[in-house]
Amino acid sequence: MKANRQNVKRREHNRELRSKLRTGLKAVRKSLDDKNVDGAKAALKTLQSLVDKMATKGIIHKNTASRLKSRLAAKAGK
Repeated sequence: MKANRQNVKRREHNRELRSKLRTGLKAVRKSLDDKNVDGAKAALKTLQSLVDKMATKGIIHKNTASRLKSRLAAKAGK
């Protein structure tokens, strides 16, 4: 009973964070596609912080977080 309530609460929280992650990814990719370097770097900085927090809390795997940050940083550097 209590475990179910906790699970529902955690699931909602995790869904919100994953949604923020997808929104951030879209913002970075859109800025990169539009050749907006300053916007991309700002969006990338906030996204990297969010990805690190999610990896720390176990919402995404640390290797997934590292891969995401690495690939986006490489694209932003081009």
